[in-house]
Amino acid sequence: MDRPIRVLVSKPGLDGHDRGAKVIARALRDAGMEVIYTGLRQTPQQIVAAAIQEDVDVVAMSILSGAHNHLFPKVMELLNEQGADDVLVIGGGVIPDEDIPGLKKAGIAEIFTPGTTTGTTIDFIRKNVKRVQ
Repeated sequence: MDRPIRVLVSKPGLDGHDRGAKVIARALRDAGMEVIYTGLRQTPQQIVAAAIQEDVDVVAMSILSGAHNHLFPKVMELLNEQGADDVLVIGGGVIPDEDIPGLKKAGIAEIFTPGTTTGTTIDFIRKNVKRVQ
């Protein structure tokens, strides 16, 4: 039985701005995906626990605080430790271009910066989700 792509939208770290996360959550939902939003100030451990509990196909993290070089790779590390290496992980937010190669090397599939359209993100997920559909 086919099911919609399940996406966990999360806000790692301490920043309190979630407008971008809510915009992408709504866009993904409107595109037919199931979206679970964790809310603000999630630790990498909370994000990974929610991803496994909800059996998601995608973890989408949004960050503005500048802690992306620490928090995004930590989520990847914990997903791998839990055997959830088939989960597509993407990130977005105010992330300097020079930080993107390191994040991709850590396993983040794509980084979306300001100005990226929601359609671009939706297309990327559909083309790169790792589960069998």
